[in-house]
Amino acid sequence: MSVSVLSLLFPAVLVAIVWFAKTSRKNPSLPPGPPVEPLLGHLRLIPSEDQAKTFLEWGKRYGDVIYLKVLGREMIVLNSFEAAQELLERRGAKYSCRPRFVIYEIQGWIPSLTFLQYGDKRYLKHRKMLQQYFGRKESLAFEHVLAEESGLLAKNLLSSPPVKLFRFIHRFTTSNIMRAAFGHPIKSDDDIFLKLGMATSHVMNNSGPPGNTPVDFFPWLRYFPSWFPGTHYAFKAREGHKTIRQLYDVPIQHVENQMKQNAVESCFASEKLKELNECDEDAQDLEKLTLDDIKGAAATIFSAGEDTSYATLTIFILAMILYPECQQRAYEEIQSVIGDERLPELSDREALPYLECVLQETLRWHPTLSLGVPHRLIEDDVYEGMFIPSGTVVIPNVEGMSLDERVYTNPKAFDPARFLPKPLGRNEPYFAAVWGFGRRICPGRHFADIAVWYAMASVLTTLEILPMQDEKGNITLPQATFTDGLISQAVPFEFRVRQRSKAAQILLEEVEA
Repeated sequence: MSVSVLSLLFPAVLVAIVWFAKTSRKNPSLPPGPPVEPLLGHLRLIPSEDQAKTFLEWGKRYGDVIYLKVLGREMIVLNSFEAAQELLERRGAKYSCRPRFVIYEIQGWIPSLTFLQYGDKRYLKHRKMLQQYFGRKESLAFEHVLAEESGLLAKNLLSSPPVKLFRFIHRFTTSNIMRAAFGHPIKSDDDIFLKLGMATSHVMNNSGPPGNTPVDFFPWLRYFPSWFPGTHYAFKAREGHKTIRQLYDVPIQHVENQMKQNAVESCFASEKLKELNECDEDAQDLEKLTLDDIKGAAATIFSAGEDTSYATLTIFILAMILYPECQQRAYEEIQSVIGDERLPELSDREALPYLECVLQETLRWHPTLSLGVPHRLIEDDVYEGMFIPSGTVVIPNVEGMSLDERVYTNPKAFDPARFLPKPLGRNEPYFAAVWGFGRRICPGRHFADIAVWYAMASVLTTLEILPMQDEKGNITLPQATFTDGLISQAVPFEFRVRQRSKAAQILLEEVEA
């Protein structure tokens, strides 16, 4: 090569080296994570169950933000509340979309607020509908319903054998939602809506980790027979399709029939159906309400409100059995403030700080949505020097945050006093992550919070929750094990209850069935 050619190439090479050095400094690296395999990425490292605990262990080694790649799909896991708050809340405009959930498509969850894309006109309509009916102030309108249902829950638990007790908790959570959303109380085990609620819970508890089943990575697997490897969740989803479609159609049909007979209680569905009938035919498409909108929003209320509240109460019952000293302390506080002449009311809540801590610790001890619902980033971003590419699926490790030893002392223990101010407690923060983040935060959280508080207060006032005991007096304690899936609950177990006192018996006798 001639000297003249080299003299021409040298400046070009020098410029390229300088440019590469500058751009390398400007473009930070991806977040850290486990070693990646060619093509497969981290596929073989991610377990099919208990992913939250695996991600938490990785977080101790790699940090609060972990990068994963599975078959070309880029993901980050957020192991700290601070990281989730920064990305999913403060930068919510970038992080509020959803990835595609093939399993939920097969089940029939379209349209539903939980899975709609942020910015979609249906998302905006559905969220507005729910906020208008289940906001903080609006939820207070249901106080009398929730108080009535919680008293009935305690009465039913006392009069039933152990094998049926969880069924009555299901009846309580289903009746709350049915009355608020569809104006229909649950009065018996044969009620079609109770059966629909339990069937929906079964479908959701067999749906696998959200967005991370083999079918979510390979959508074509949905067309293969059930014996083919990787099709398990697709097969379960097809089995559940009929149930989910009934969830969309049957409750709304019930309300429409009741409205024709002028026999419907005021509720979410009846108000929206009236609004639909009065809708301006010339309204812009963005604003126009449709029957599918009402069905989708109502299905979201039914499934999310009923299933998460039920799961929370199963965890509460489990904790009260395994930590009886917490149960006794809550009862003594209620007795000292209210006595035994009435059941607690929402106006008593501020005067019962330990009971409040029992509720908050139930939410933290085992979050019902262990990995939340994944978000999706819509444009490139940089966080603490780490580059996060557009399209990345963002998984908030909610269970991992609940076990963060930097925030919670001895996090695996059920310890309500952790939230009390010093010197009574450690003044640790309530676990806000349980409700989701930013523009995807649960719109029904205020209603659910009041419903769960009333249930805990009424049950602890009147009943003692106990483990099973055989004829020889041997105690059988349940195991602290939980189901996997979108919504996690305590694995079913038997327990028993007994009335706290003669006064408690009188209170429950006065409750109308």
